[in-house]
Amino acid sequence: MGDSFTTEAFTLLGVGIAVIALRIVARVIAVGIKGFQFDDYLMCVAAVIYSLETATAYIVGAWWLGLANNGMTDEERRTLDPESHEYSLRVGGSKTQLVGWSLYTLLLWTLKLCMCHFYLRLTSGLYHLELRVKIGYALIGATYIATELSVLLGCQPFKNNWKIYPDPGNYCQPAISKIDLYVTVVLNVLTDMYLISIPMPMLWKANLEIKRKLSLILVFGGGVFVMMAGILRCALIIKDPINGAQAAGSWACRETFVAVVIGNVPMIYPLTRRGVEKVYSMAGASKYGPTSRSNGYRHDGDSLPLKSSLSKPARRGKNRSIHALPTTWNDDLEIDGWDSERSGSISHTKSHSRDTSVTETREALGGIKVTRETILHSEMRKS
Repeated sequence: MGDSFTTEAFTLLGVGIAVIALRIVARVIAVGIKGFQFDDYLMCVAAVIYSLETATAYIVGAWWLGLANNGMTDEERRTLDPESHEYSLRVGGSKTQLVGWSLYTLLLWTLKLCMCHFYLRLTSGLYHLELRVKIGYALIGATYIATELSVLLGCQPFKNNWKIYPDPGNYCQPAISKIDLYVTVVLNVLTDMYLISIPMPMLWKANLEIKRKLSLILVFGGGVFVMMAGILRCALIIKDPINGAQAAGSWACRETFVAVVIGNVPMIYPLTRRGVEKVYSMAGASKYGPTSRSNGYRHDGDSLPLKSSLSKPARRGKNRSIHALPTTWNDDLEIDGWDSERSGSISHTKSHSRDTSVTETREALGGIKVTRETILHSEMRKS
């Protein structure tokens, strides 16, 4: 298992680092290095943490042979010589397991923070969603502190984390500690569910063709796979505390790999989508032809007009509700790499003592342009 795990772990690490590198390239193309945001720099830090976590998992198997202070009978603990090689392996393995837990949680919560900051930019100007994102920041901070405290303070005194004899108890066996397992998996799932819930209402209501809507839901709902891997890892350890810990180590690497990929897909998606459509266009398989006009919307090979949900009277400017938000997909708005933009135009026409004001605010949300229009009508006084 050692050789296969090593091959798998470092293969996943290589692919994960490549995904992060692709994200950086996509961002450079989109906004340039000077346009990098906090989450872009934080993702580079996550790459370092991911490398350290994989190295730690490798050390557990290669240096300490997968041994720790768990999986021993009372008789084995009593008779194990403190000067023996096995004793040092178990102590070293327990300490490394403790470090591995800390790096595992740090990486997952760093990726959550990256995604939350991305959502902050994505929902800029949508005040009800901005509030949810700010709550997400608080939730991530509070749950990370709680998780890390459970890892570091769940066993007292701290040195019992690598104690062999007498049996220090389950809470002081880092490889299979139930307090670490339950606290981490519950808070991990809780925060992932909350983060997934932020963009879903906006995507679900978006006036997009079903194929593209489902693709976006898949991109932003990928956290479900991270939750499944975390739950499976917890189940393996609980079911088999002796051998399950080693299998759980493999699943920890798989879980963090999936988390790294999912955390970067939203940034890579606009670039790859444009590339795929360009290939189709060059092959003559583009669905949309040259520049044309349809129903008052301009569209070309890089944009998809979507039928407005407004009624005919509303399109004429009568009784228009600000809650009816027509949505279009426009690749030209994706050039900033999903960053939200706001462009507003205000025109004023004065006639005697009454004004007619038209305010239009547009927000480009990763290729989804949400257009809000508020038109105030007043009767013109005749001269």
